[in-house]
Amino acid sequence: MAGSLKSAPAMTVFRGFPEKGCYTWSSFVTKLEARLRFGNICYNVDAGSPPRGARGKVPYIILERDGQSQSISDSTLIAKSFIESGYLEDLNRRLSPVEKAQDLSLKALLEDKIYFYQGHERWAVNYYAMRSKILASVPWPVQVIVGNIIYNKNVRNMQGQGTGLFSGEEIAAFRQEIWESVDGLVSAAYAQHRDREGPFWVWGGDAPTEADAVLFGFVVSGLVCGAAPETKQIVKSYPALVEYARRIHDKYFPDYQIWE
Repeated sequence: MAGSLKSAPAMTVFRGFPEKGCYTWSSFVTKLEARLRFGNICYNVDAGSPPRGARGKVPYIILERDGQSQSISDSTLIAKSFIESGYLEDLNRRLSPVEKAQDLSLKALLEDKIYFYQGHERWAVNYYAMRSKILASVPWPVQVIVGNIIYNKNVRNMQGQGTGLFSGEEIAAFRQEIWESVDGLVSAAYAQHRDREGPFWVWGGDAPTEADAVLFGFVVSGLVCGAAPETKQIVKSYPALVEYARRIHDKYFPDYQIWE
């Protein structure tokens, strides 16, 4: 199928951050970029802003084709749209129903669980560091106002989702438990590929699945986000996780600054 893929139109990925040549703090932005690079799709990057996206968040993309522009938002829906349009290969097409369920479960664990636990660390525990980064281009008085709006929105979301009902200590324990479990998966895959060069994948196969783009996004986000020091310490304490990300970085993101 890979040989029959169509060439994708020119596109720009709006990441919410003005910096280029480096990863952003958003796991979903890096997930999308990894998914595109796994499929050898070229793209430009720009800052944009969440309100300009169709769903009020980053990442979102603008496609340019036939003299018209098309905006698509949400990292999962962008990849799905590209698969359906024939621009990207379905990485899970060869998986069995059980393997597809496992892949989806890992994605859900990261995107629907640890995302909120790490959101608590960023927006509740380290609010000022998060605000100064996210709103760096905004004048100081406006930073306070907009920062409070974003903070209150995140608190409401975490309350409704359930994370906000737990104490900080309980949330930290949940976060640690998930990373420990994910490291178990990655360590098993690493043991099979320790003596080989190039990337290895979370399920130990010879090619990535859809979950690998998600996992890479969350590992890298944990390594580069300055508003999540506990997550950075946890991720860096697992050598297999760091090696997993480093190998993917070396092959697919050689133009990006690597984390320290």
